[in-house]
Amino acid sequence: MSGHSSIIVPEGCHQVLLHACCAPCSSAIVEWLLAHDIEPVIYYYNPNIYPREEYEIRKQESQRHAQSLGIMWIDDDGLRGMGYGKAHEAWREAVCGLENEPERGRRCETCFYFRLLATARKAQKLDIPFFATTLASSRWKNLDQINAAGRKAQEAVRDDGLRVTGDGTPIFWPQNWRKDGLQERRNELLRTYQFYNQQYCGCEFSCANSSAGMKK
Repeated sequence: MSGHSSIIVPEGCHQVLLHACCAPCSSAIVEWLLAHDIEPVIYYYNPNIYPREEYEIRKQESQRHAQSLGIMWIDDDGLRGMGYGKAHEAWREAVCGLENEPERGRRCETCFYFRLLATARKAQKLDIPFFATTLASSRWKNLDQINAAGRKAQEAVRDDGLRVTGDGTPIFWPQNWRKDGLQERRNELLRTYQFYNQQYCGCEFSCANSSAGMKK
């Protein structure tokens, strides 16, 4: 392993499929990766976001950010031909019965796994050896839950036989992306790019809790 302070780069990592929850949370991470000769491929898959208008503006901001840097950006809802409606229904089915769970509870665990499993499968199809998520940059998220979901997704892909272009399983890169000044840099880049800055995590349940202080 090689590292920069508390950010530890997996050995041999020169490209990573980065699941992006939004542009603000992606910005400082992408900047750090590029500065350390790691190619980020942005993967936007967030069918949890509600309502549709909120989903669209976050997606557009993520795409705008990637285009400004000339890096690959993947909208998997679109590529799957599902569109927001069907993808959101699939997510809603996954968290069925967990509607009344508190933030950082079992619903969040399920949501993280739902999105990171899709990320791991996409990384394998693209033959990208590592995947990570910008969810780990938010102080409102439980880092242990995110890392557990990522590792579970890695194991699931290893077991499901979807080895399309490579003979290996993509490795989850667990990382606290709040360290080494990246949180502060995120806030600077938010102002520089004039990103839309959402006031709740994304789903309809976190939206309901936003008045209680759920801000990213």
